[in-house]
Amino acid sequence: MRREGGGSAAIEVEPTVATETAYQGDLVRVRLNTVSLPNGREITQEIVDHPSSVCIVPVDSEGNVLLVRQFRKAVESFLLEAPAGKMEPGEDPETTALRELQEEIGHTAGALESLGSFYVAPGWCTQMMHAYLAQELSPARLTADEDEFIEVVRVSLGKIPALIADGTIRDAKSVASLLLATRVMGDN
Repeated sequence: MRREGGGSAAIEVEPTVATETAYQGDLVRVRLNTVSLPNGREITQEIVDHPSSVCIVPVDSEGNVLLVRQFRKAVESFLLEAPAGKMEPGEDPETTALRELQEEIGHTAGALESLGSFYVAPGWCTQMMHAYLAQELSPARLTADEDEFIEVVRVSLGKIPALIADGTIRDAKSVASLLLATRVMGDN
């Protein structure tokens, strides 16, 4: 692999020399990795191990996206987001997507299309996000997680880019997934 910008220096892998668990919770593990840099120097990197997750863009028959508004304690704010959730051990992304739709918006999808997968924050976190477009929605409810208090908000697909641009929708998984969906569906 070569450096960006046409340089000729090879990029080297940074081997882990040692690792220790600094924290183990129900959702994440924080590792302290001692890493050897290409120049021989050793540094400590904090890595958060987080399960893979899904983010779903549910679009109804009228071209509305069903988003969720919920309070996010980490940023002390209500956010407007695409439905999302972590994969349970042994669960495949499609099964997770259908489960999360039922838990968060009370619908299931007759058609589920992969929009791609991406890392959420690869500088410090292992979480892989699988994005889906969900269509042919029909009512189907599963019990929501006990810590989720969610309001479902319908937004025209054509308004999504403006809501991203003005900061109404501002979490990375939703921005990425919604932009991927608008590319696939066009501005209905």
